[in-house]
Amino acid sequence: MKKAFLFSFFLFQVFQVCSQDKSWMLGPFQRPQNASPILAPQSQSTFSDPMTGRTVFWESMATFNPAAIVKDGKVHVLYRAEEKLGEKEIGGHTSRLGLAISEDGFNFSREKEPIFYPAEDGQKEFEWTGGTEDPRIVETEDGLYVLTYTQWNRDVPRLAVATSRDLRNWEKHGPIFQDWKNGKYHNSESKSGAIVTILKEGRLVAAKINGKYWMYYGVPHIWLATSEDLINWEPVENHEGNRIPVLSPRPGYFDSWLVEAGPPPILTQNGIVVLYNAGNSQQVGVKNLGNRVYTGGQALFDSEEPWKLLDRVDEPFIQPTLPFEKSGQYPEGTTFLEGLVYFEGKWLLYYGTADSMVGVVSASLEGKF
Repeated sequence: MKKAFLFSFFLFQVFQVCSQDKSWMLGPFQRPQNASPILAPQSQSTFSDPMTGRTVFWESMATFNPAAIVKDGKVHVLYRAEEKLGEKEIGGHTSRLGLAISEDGFNFSREKEPIFYPAEDGQKEFEWTGGTEDPRIVETEDGLYVLTYTQWNRDVPRLAVATSRDLRNWEKHGPIFQDWKNGKYHNSESKSGAIVTILKEGRLVAAKINGKYWMYYGVPHIWLATSEDLINWEPVENHEGNRIPVLSPRPGYFDSWLVEAGPPPILTQNGIVVLYNAGNSQQVGVKNLGNRVYTGGQALFDSEEPWKLLDRVDEPFIQPTLPFEKSGQYPEGTTFLEGLVYFEGKWLLYYGTADSMVGVVSASLEGKF
């Protein structure tokens, strides 16, 4: 009897990502049985690179940090991929975005070539040679897909926007702050744009609050920006003309080093639920969590005043525990959240593992939407 209890307890610990301690949270999320990466590097995928004219093995080293969207009754994951080029450090490769499609959200087939990448276009100066990184994606009510991603030219990482009707043909609109106030923030680091969504008739779509779209973005703090068309964005500033963080790192907690916007937040009856990525500094954070470990947190913001923080978790709801979450380019471990969909009656949350692969956890829908 005791052995059976211990075995059941062990299974619960393996499958349960973390307990829920606040009623407004999404989840609880669970790992699949025998959890393993849903996407991993492939050494034979080739692509004729328009920038160099050579054939590259574009996803031979890493496939990670995924966005996700439901289209035509299937889950579509856009993931960051890097080519194996030897002993280059993180950030020293060229990133492109691949596309994988699933009928059940767990088993994927992928396109042979990337669907989004640096090219001889108007964004070359911002995307070459580092590439296009770390996507998030939302859909409008009329079916336009809006992609936020990081442009990396090995000088300044910049948050940018692109749009598409089919997830394969894209219009790049460039860095989101290039023209705002004569480029006031254009040369400041910006990334991780998570646009607020709402669940309508079983479909996640970009949400308007007080006549505007809202986006949480940034690292090591999270800021806010607004837009009327999802393409042209304005940072939220105070009366002195300065950006004010709406979420910041906390000494003594799992998010003591940095916070970074995760997948598109959800507008619920309790407020705006923001899933965020959290970095730990062992010296001033959680000692037994490890240094520079990325976990996941949740925060609740006011639905009418999106800058107003209402609540925040004190412990991560997801963290790297399995071998594939703590090996690869980033051995400290990451569960880096970027993709969230509502699919067949449940939440599917997609995350990057150790800057190398993609994992997924799931949760049932509760009555807060």
